[in-house]
Amino acid sequence: MRTLIVTGTGTGVGKTVVTAAVATLAAAAGERVVVLKPAQTGIEPGAPGDLADVTNLAGHAVVTRELARYPEPLAPATAARRSGLAPLRVADVAQAAEDTAAENPAVDLLLIEGAGGLLVRLNDDGETLADVAAALDAPVLVVATAGLGVLNTAALTAEALARRGLTLTGTVVGAYPEQPDLAERTNLADLPVVTGAPLLGVLPAGLGDTDPGTFEHAARCGLHPVLGGQWVPALP
Repeated sequence: MRTLIVTGTGTGVGKTVVTAAVATLAAAAGERVVVLKPAQTGIEPGAPGDLADVTNLAGHAVVTRELARYPEPLAPATAARRSGLAPLRVADVAQAAEDTAAENPAVDLLLIEGAGGLLVRLNDDGETLADVAAALDAPVLVVATAGLGVLNTAALTAEALARRGLTLTGTVVGAYPEQPDLAERTNLADLPVVTGAPLLGVLPAGLGDTDPGTFEHAARCGLHPVLGGQWVPALP
């Protein structure tokens, strides 16, 4: 089973859409996919969260699992502390990954979607998604915004990964506007330069509101051509 961590240059950058796109293409290629959301914040119990969006976009063939949910839209550590609920720990995520492999031996790809950016605290001991990647020895895909300021946040994320000896698979722009401005156009060329990793795709804004058929087509157009139609199978 391959594992890929999906993080972002911040919150609201399109991580869930990119996660669903990778899951969609992998499933279309005949792979069995599980999407794990360790911590969901800002969602009340019983309300549909990010994984419901993944299912709506990628289809029910993709299995989803959520570990912890906190009602306030805050970093997981803060949200857990304020709610009085148990905080999420790296060991919980590692155990969930181990259980996924044991309970579903035919699974080919485990996608783990983080909350916010790479170094958002999961608990008051300071554990982060970077620690999850280290514990699982998993590569990281960074979802980036398109506009002004992203080169700094993308470079900082890439530097944080490199300092920890973690693998940056590449970046994907999660919501590219229909009429990009100058920064949004030039950033596509600059992102690989500042991160030292390839730009693996660009997905159009608003893709999360489409039907599964339209979504798969857009995912294929936005991601699949980057490595000659071999992006998903080529992931570590």
